Amino acid sequence: MRTFAYPAKLEPGENPEVLIVTFRDVPEAITQGHGEKDALWQAADCLEEAIAGRIADGRPIPNASKPARTERLIPLPAPMAAKAALYLALKDASMSNVQLARKLNCDEKEVRRMLDPKHSTKLPRIKEALEALGKRLVVSMDEAA
Repeated sequence: MRTFAYPAKLEPGENPEVLIVTFRDVPEAITQGHGEKDALWQAADCLEEAIAGRIADGRPIPNASKPARTERLIPLPAPMAAKAALYLALKDASMSNVQLARKLNCDEKEVRRMLDPKHSTKLPRIKEALEALGKRLVVSMDEAA
């Protein structure tokens, strides 16, 4: 099973009230926040933008490492996690957008929109596309940090 929760390191910046957040699996994702709560919120937003950039550029999305004791797990927001899952499933299947559109009996533009990080897509439609690729979307719940 593939999860989309990435370990992040929070370290004090030059100003002790500011925490710098980095992700070892997604090195381009670097942000900061004033205090822990803001830093964690900024981390989720930064991670989402970094993964969206990878999808938009056609780059790989790394597997999430296990967190070290000093790291915090930052989950990718659910809508982006679903799009990332579809992106990866399509790549794994070596299938084009046109081929998936045929399987879904829709226009290729709809598949393009499903993969567009900036376009809002309903979860049932992404679930249907994943099923057409032989995958299953699983949603889980965890305790908040």
